[in-house]
Amino acid sequence: MLVPELLLVGQLIDRSGMAWCISAFGREEMLRIAIEEWAAASPIYTRRMQQALGYAPDVPGRGDVVTIFKGLQLDIGAPPQFMDFRYTVHDPWHGEFRLDHCGALMDVEPMGEDYVRGMCHDIEDPTFDATALATNPHAQVRPIHRPPRLPDHQGPHCAWTVRIDDSHPAPEPVPALAVNQRSRAATLELAPVDPTDEGLADYAGPLLSDLDFTAFSHSALVRIADEVCLQMHLLDRAFALAVAERTETDGELERIRRKQLVGVAGIGAERLARALGLDREPDPVAAATRLLAVHPLLNPAAYVDASVADGTLVVHLSPAHEDRAWIALCGPAWTAALQAVVRALDPHLDVEVAPLPDEDGWRARVVRNDQPAPEADEVAVTRFSTGASFAFQPRRSIPITPITSAER
Repeated sequence: MLVPELLLVGQLIDRSGMAWCISAFGREEMLRIAIEEWAAASPIYTRRMQQALGYAPDVPGRGDVVTIFKGLQLDIGAPPQFMDFRYTVHDPWHGEFRLDHCGALMDVEPMGEDYVRGMCHDIEDPTFDATALATNPHAQVRPIHRPPRLPDHQGPHCAWTVRIDDSHPAPEPVPALAVNQRSRAATLELAPVDPTDEGLADYAGPLLSDLDFTAFSHSALVRIADEVCLQMHLLDRAFALAVAERTETDGELERIRRKQLVGVAGIGAERLARALGLDREPDPVAAATRLLAVHPLLNPAAYVDASVADGTLVVHLSPAHEDRAWIALCGPAWTAALQAVVRALDPHLDVEVAPLPDEDGWRARVVRNDQPAPEADEVAVTRFSTGASFAFQPRRSIPITPITSAER
């Protein structure tokens, strides 16, 4: 249950962050930030997931369309069902996908045609190829049809071809990709999947129409969840690099980053609380402490040094602080993101944060106030996304095999 929730939380990063970029820089510059952000993160985390789940190409850079499609199924840019990708494989080098439902389109369509074209044309054209770059630099993703939708259009929201041909020129990586590749998040080693654990240890088999996460072993699910959290941190780092190019002071950059974090932290916490049943726990203080411990703001454990003991969250300096990741924005001087997480359970909740005596780090304890706090503006902005209330449905997992010429 947790893995698809985390994938959807990752999608909400932009629903939060880009609103503040529009306010600060305008719509055109927001589009450029989004392109640089995804192009500087997705090639890194796509390769990480390939290695983690055993479906990386035998020869680096020579992967096929099946490898590309598997990567999309485990990408925060394409959370299952919310971005309902349906795949067709013709042969190793030719395939198609369509989106029977695009939650991102549902979010921007009410904003008008300029925003639809910005996302479905300006952003997707370079970033789809940037994601495919991780598998094969000669892969091209091109539209069959895409929004803006005609008033009477009842079919898939969009459809695309994926073709791999050595004659296709490799896309030029954005400069921030090389910077992000040197981050601790990009190079972090996580515990390998235990092949003796009951359940699937990899995704080396056929491409499936929908991933059945219950089929994976506990060890594999932990690794997937950790990788998805790292995807968020890599995307946020790329976001910070793009915004930094457009701000004159560290204070302005930090202000935008904090607004992004509060929005995704609050709505993400709501979704995780519902999924894990923490909103039904009799003790909201204990439930909120647990919610902090599982939130991507504080994960994976190998990246963020955070632990809970006796109802207190303790955070030490860690690789995430070296990257200036989300957790580095938090502490005694700024608690808004931690407040957004706990208030997703109960608006009466708050956090008391203090530095650790004689140590580098801080501790936080959840407390309950008599009066409820109003919802943070940043959370309200992110709630605009249909992803805030989206509900996953059970799906059958069917192997996808190449179709024949007669079937075509």
